[in-house]
Amino acid sequence: MTGLTRRSFFASPALALAQQRPAPPQKKLLQSRISADLLRSSIRARAEWRPRPPADDRTAWQSLPLELKTSIVSSAEERLGQPWPSLPASLFLDYARTGVRARYEAVRRSRRNRLTLAALAECIDGRGRFLDDVLDGIWLACEESFWGVPAHIGAQKAGNTLPDVREPVVDLFAAETSATLAWIDYLLAPQLDRLSRVARPRIHGEIRRRILDPCLTREDFWWMGFSGTRAVNNWNPWINSNWLSSVLLIETDPERRAAALHKIVRSLDAFLDVYHDDGGCDEGPGYWSRAAASLFDALELLRSASGGSIDVYDMPLIREMGAYIYRAHIAGPWYLNFADASAQVRPDPVLVWRYGQRARDERMQAFGAWLAGRESEPGRLAVQESMWRSLQSIFHFEDIQAASRSARPPLVADVILPGTQVFAARIQEGSDRGFYLAAQGGHNAESHNHNDVGNFVVFCDGEPVFIDIGVETYSARTFSSQRYEIWTMQSAWHNCPTVNGHMQAPGRQYEARNFRAQPGSVSMEIQAAYPAEAGCRRWIRELSLDRRANRVTLRDEFELARRQSVEWSFITNRAVEAAASGRVVLGSRFALAFDPALQAQVDEHSSEDARLRPIWGPAVRRIRLRLNAPPAHGTYNFTIGLA
Repeated sequence: MTGLTRRSFFASPALALAQQRPAPPQKKLLQSRISADLLRSSIRARAEWRPRPPADDRTAWQSLPLELKTSIVSSAEERLGQPWPSLPASLFLDYARTGVRARYEAVRRSRRNRLTLAALAECIDGRGRFLDDVLDGIWLACEESFWGVPAHIGAQKAGNTLPDVREPVVDLFAAETSATLAWIDYLLAPQLDRLSRVARPRIHGEIRRRILDPCLTREDFWWMGFSGTRAVNNWNPWINSNWLSSVLLIETDPERRAAALHKIVRSLDAFLDVYHDDGGCDEGPGYWSRAAASLFDALELLRSASGGSIDVYDMPLIREMGAYIYRAHIAGPWYLNFADASAQVRPDPVLVWRYGQRARDERMQAFGAWLAGRESEPGRLAVQESMWRSLQSIFHFEDIQAASRSARPPLVADVILPGTQVFAARIQEGSDRGFYLAAQGGHNAESHNHNDVGNFVVFCDGEPVFIDIGVETYSARTFSSQRYEIWTMQSAWHNCPTVNGHMQAPGRQYEARNFRAQPGSVSMEIQAAYPAEAGCRRWIRELSLDRRANRVTLRDEFELARRQSVEWSFITNRAVEAAASGRVVLGSRFALAFDPALQAQVDEHSSEDARLRPIWGPAVRRIRLRLNAPPAHGTYNFTIGLA
C-alpha cells in the first residue's frame, strides 16, 4: 500500500440514491452452520482436492461425448493464429471520455473467454496444439495493469487522466480473471511447467497480489457487506465465489487459507441478509445467474472441498432463492423483467438443473433440463462464462442431455412473493396459452432500480402485450446522478400513472403500501411512490386475471389534493391502432378498453439500442390515456382482452 490511500469503491457510484442505506440485520444463517472450526477440520488441503479431472487424466477427458469434444475443439481451432485483442491505455480512457463502457468490457470478456476455450480445448485434445494460445492468454492477463474495468473505479471523474490503478481493487472482472487463471493452473499445471518455468509462478504471484492479499487484509470493499452503510447485491456472491476458487486452488498457507474461507462465509451471510424469505431477487431474473446462482457456486465449492461435510441445501431460504428463476419464467425465452433485467434471458441449463438437484426441487430440475433441450449447439451448453461452471457443464453433459428429452417447463400458475412484492398468474399451470399477468409493488431504492412501483406486464399465448422495456446498454449515465433522466428508468415509460404532471421519484421512501396478493389478483397502494407535489393522497391499484373469461382487468381508485391531470401509460412493442372511443387495438389481436372520457394518444420511442433492439425491434410504443381536470375522488377500469 506504499504511497497509496485505501478507499472503498463503488460498483455503481450513483446508485447511492438507491443503495446507501443501513444494511439489514445480521442473521448469520451460514455461520450458524459453517463455523471456523468446521472449515479448518473439513476443507481438504490444496494438494488433496480434486474437484474435476485435470488434463493429464486422459481417460476422463477422452470419455466425453464426441459431439461435445468436437464442438469445443472446433471453436478453439477457429481462434488459433488470430491476434489477441489489445487493451491500450486509450481504450481504458474511452469510458471517461465518452461514457461508453461496452468497448473496453467487450475486449476484457473476449480475452478471458478465448483463454477459457483454449484451455478446455487443450484438456480435451491433449496434444499441445492449444498450449501456445493458453500461454499467450496467461501472459497477457498477468501483464495487464488492472484486472478490473474503468467503470468500477469511478473513472468517469478522471477526465482525460488515467486513474491510479496501482492499488489492487477487487471488482467483478478482477475476481473472474483470478478464478480463470487459478483453474487453468489446476488443469494444466504439468503442461505449463514444460512450456515455461515462469508461467505458473507468475499466475500465483499475480493472484496473491491482486486478490488473495487485499481480500484477506481489507474489509472496506463495499461488496463484502462489512461496512454497515450499504446493502450488498450480486457483486457479493459473484466475487466471493471467484475469490473462493482462488483460495482453494492457489493459497498454500493453512492459516491464511482458513482465515480467508471463514471471511468468505461471513461475507456471504451479508448477501443472505438482504433476501426476503420468499427468495425473490429484486434485481430480476437476468441477475439471478450472478446472485442466487453465484451463491450456489460458492456452496458447491465448499461442499466439494469438504468432501460433502459442508452441505446447507436444507436451508429454506437457499431453496427459495433457487426457485425464483423458474417462478420468473413467462414462456419460451421470456422472463419477468422488472428493474434492469432483460425480458429475454438464457440461464445456464446445467447450473439450474444442478441447483434443483441439490435443493431437491423437481420443478427446478425439470426447468434446467428443458433449458438444455433448447440449446442446439453442444458448445453453448457446455462452455459457460466461468471455468468452474464450464467444468460442471462438461462433466454433466450426458446426464442433462438424457433428462432434457422429456422435460417440460413448470410454468407456475400463481407466484406470490410478499417480501419483494411480486405477483404473477397465468390461466393454467404448465401452459402458456391464454393471458399471463405479473405486477410488482416494492420501492424505488431496489438494486438496479427503476421508478416503477405498481408496474405490470401482460403476455398472451407466450407473447408480449404490455411490457417492461428493461434497460439500454450500460453507460456512465446508467450509474450516475443522471440515472433517472434515462427514459427507460422513468415511471412514465412503465405501465404506471403520471399524477398532475409528476412521475414517481427515486428513493426508499417512495414505495408501495398494503401489498396484498392472492391467486389471480393483487392490490396495493402506490400514492407514496410520488413526490408530495403530485398531490396524490391515495391511489389503490388492483389487477386481476380472469381465468374464465381469459382477460386482465385493472382498477385504479384515487383521491387527489390537486386536480390538474391524470395520465395512464401502457407500454407495448406491438403496432397500435386507435379504434372507436374507449378502445385501442394492438396488432389486430388484442384490445385495451377504457372509459371514453379518457383521451388517447400514442407515442413512439426508438429502441435501436444494441441491448433493446434484439428484444423489442426498432421501436416501442406508449399509449397515453389522459384525463384533464380529474375528480377529487375517482375510479377507472381498464380491460385487456382479445380484439
